[in-house]
Amino acid sequence: MAVKISSSPMRVTVSLSGEIDHHNAAVIRMEADEAIQSKLAPNVRLDFDEVTFMDSSAIGFVLGRYRIVESYGGNVEVINLTRRQFAMMKLAGLENVVKLKTKK
Repeated sequence: MAVKISSSPMRVTVSLSGEIDHHNAAVIRMEADEAIQSKLAPNVRLDFDEVTFMDSSAIGFVLGRYRIVESYGGNVEVINLTRRQFAMMKLAGLENVVKLKTKK
């Protein structure tokens, strides 16, 4: 699992690649949280474009970042989801708290 972080005053983008499972979720949480909490940008984008596998840990990852960003009034969007990833997140109810976007 690789994590790339980019930021501007208005947005932190966390680009993920590889697998998101319980084995590597803690590492990606730490990297994402450090960037989000240091910038406090009003918009956080989680980019799943290069995610090849995810289990329920990915849902927990998204929900955890939402809770952090929501605590200071920000918004989270999850982009470049496959149809299957989108369906899993929708089934988990994430569409009620974050913006979900499929790949184009």
